[in-house]
Amino acid sequence: MNGFNRRRVLRGMLNGGAVSVALPFLNCFLNGNGTALASGEPMPTRFGTWSWGLGMTEKVFVPKKTGANYDLPEEIASLKPVQNHINLFTNANAFRDNYDNLCHYTGWVILRTGSAPKDGNDIPGETIDVTIANQIGGANRFKSLTATATTEVRSTHSYQNSTTPNLPDVTPLDFYTRLFGPEFPDPNAKDFTPDPRIMVRKSVLSGVMDDTRGLMRKVGAEDKARLDQYFTGLRQLEQQFNQRLTKPEPIAACQPNDGPKEVLPPGRETEVLAARHRIMTELMVMAVACDQTRVFNMHYTTRAGDATKAGYEKPHHTATHEEPIDDVLGYQPTVSWFTRRAMEAWATYVQAYANIQEGDGTLLDNVLIYATTDHGYARIHSLDGMPMFTAGRAGGRMKTGLHVDMGATTGVRLGYTALRTMGVDTPSWGTKSNATSKEVGEILV
Repeated sequence: MNGFNRRRVLRGMLNGGAVSVALPFLNCFLNGNGTALASGEPMPTRFGTWSWGLGMTEKVFVPKKTGANYDLPEEIASLKPVQNHINLFTNANAFRDNYDNLCHYTGWVILRTGSAPKDGNDIPGETIDVTIANQIGGANRFKSLTATATTEVRSTHSYQNSTTPNLPDVTPLDFYTRLFGPEFPDPNAKDFTPDPRIMVRKSVLSGVMDDTRGLMRKVGAEDKARLDQYFTGLRQLEQQFNQRLTKPEPIAACQPNDGPKEVLPPGRETEVLAARHRIMTELMVMAVACDQTRVFNMHYTTRAGDATKAGYEKPHHTATHEEPIDDVLGYQPTVSWFTRRAMEAWATYVQAYANIQEGDGTLLDNVLIYATTDHGYARIHSLDGMPMFTAGRAGGRMKTGLHVDMGATTGVRLGYTALRTMGVDTPSWGTKSNATSKEVGEILV
């Protein structure tokens, strides 16, 4: 058709030599069925997510008071040092819309995509971090970063679609090397030498752009839209290359250390998990402070909650099914013990951002972190009464220190609020019972 085939490439010239970039699949290639800072600019606002497994125990987790200065029941008592930096959301629902409740899956997918999955392989839309990264992450060295304390490469809640996960960094040493190894452009270094490999990559992209105008005139409307999306991706790559080829503005908060010195054993024992989470947190915080990324994800435990406790023979998940309710306490004490460790990790994560001075405030003042889990009441793996958090003031757009009762409405409202706060101009988010155009107004400035 019009002289095009799947082998068609964009062509251009670079220093007297030919360069080419392959095209994506277009309708005209397919069959009828489609089968075949110092500059004075304001501090950037960043977006992150955090997750833990297996929800909570309502009896000892949900405060009796809403609004400011809310009480901290036993299961969240460790949040006291960061209470004024966070918001707690309770009584939120994840509506499965006639699909099965896929344990450890349906809940987090709804809160991260706005839609219920039809099966355990379905991610019904890009996750919230991907949407926001497309809005704010294109010009940084890393469009987004994902890390986990579990050492499990499948521990990710970040997806482009069902078949394209954003896989996490799983060890502190590998994460450090990726962030601050030989390719790290130190913004506070006296000298700056552009990476010649980046120069070549940028030149190749620039060399083919002249070939795009004629191509756009020769394809149909759907292909024009597809090409526009494709070229948008190329332009984002060029922006990232430009950033890598320009001497960074000095950043006082960017002070990476010499890398992890602690060698941790493998496994999911809670003390080791907490130590690994702490190290990965320190690395992630410094990556954000050094403006290596503006979108980031951290996982404390797997969504099925497989952390273990020294001296206890069953992992967290098994305990939720098998541990009896204590006659005096009225809940499962070991299950609650695991949740308390998760809340300690959340407090550690939030405090790490608050510890970094940035401008006349802290790094936490300029981030919004969205924290979710996979279930509500851990014992019955419910999708109602799901707890969520936010941390940070999002550059002054967000209030903190509040407990908000979501009134049994969809938890997707909080994700929608985050999208709007981060500049994603969408009139609604989610589908079917989870669709919403209503922000959580209590937390907005």
